[in-house]
Amino acid sequence: MRIFVTGATGFIGSAIVRELIDAGYEVLGLARSEKGADSLAAAGADVHRGSLEDLESLRSGAAASDGVIHTAFIHNFNNYEPAVEADRRAIQTLGTALEGSGRPLIVTSGLALMVPGRVATEEDAPSPDFPRKSEQTVMEFAARGVRASVVRLPFSVHGDSDHGFVPRLIQIARERGVSAYIGDGLNRWPAVHRLDAALLYRLVMEKGSAGAAYHGIRDEGVPTNEIAEVIGRRLSLSVVSISQEQTAEHFGWIGLFFGMEVVASSALTREALGWRPTHVGLLDDLERGTYFETEKSPAALQI
Repeated sequence: MRIFVTGATGFIGSAIVRELIDAGYEVLGLARSEKGADSLAAAGADVHRGSLEDLESLRSGAAASDGVIHTAFIHNFNNYEPAVEADRRAIQTLGTALEGSGRPLIVTSGLALMVPGRVATEEDAPSPDFPRKSEQTVMEFAARGVRASVVRLPFSVHGDSDHGFVPRLIQIARERGVSAYIGDGLNRWPAVHRLDAALLYRLVMEKGSAGAAYHGIRDEGVPTNEIAEVIGRRLSLSVVSISQEQTAEHFGWIGLFFGMEVVASSALTREALGWRPTHVGLLDDLERGTYFETEKSPAALQI
């Protein structure tokens, strides 16, 4: 089988490419630059030049494949609405190219704002208040002859070369001279290792049902004060609590997310697909120390 992967050179997408190739699939990876094309070729994937804004490149890539995994997203929080619209158009283009074929289309989404106050499950609908509409857009194609499904990822998809939320927290701690959490720090974040997430995408490709949502969750909820404590210990910094009023000044844009309580289960996903995460959890990954070797810029965030 030949699988078209968008975001194929990213932190999550590159792990999916490797997982698919190792399992015997042919991979057609979307690349918008020479550097991206070279990395895909080195991984053993075929290169498809284009971008999320180049809808014809998306259409032709999907049409030439037996299935599509869509992980690409323009992570620009300073200009979020155009990024959301570009994602919506991309999913519509991919879905239309697969319409009536029964081929799989797997789209990536997040867990923010889903069900405040309780554990989110795969049966919960996405929040209508959240601006990103990836899930709602792809599910329209489940009734149009596409095996459309969604993988919901947590705030922290971690592992070597992570450049998402946790590296940004480490960078802020270095800049501020303290490792902070908000209030009592008992609010929680779910997490998963990128290699476990990559396996999940392959299993959804092979076994997933049309119209289904799957959760890439290993740690259902890690208290944010424990994240701050590991960061403080590894950097030899004091660990402090800051108030809600101080959050924006101390953390900037990431403070909104670091203060959220998001807890999610993957029990139904594990039962349906036989998915079993085998890699370390978030805190153990942080304790390994590779996160503290270099500073990284934020990207590849799933919200």
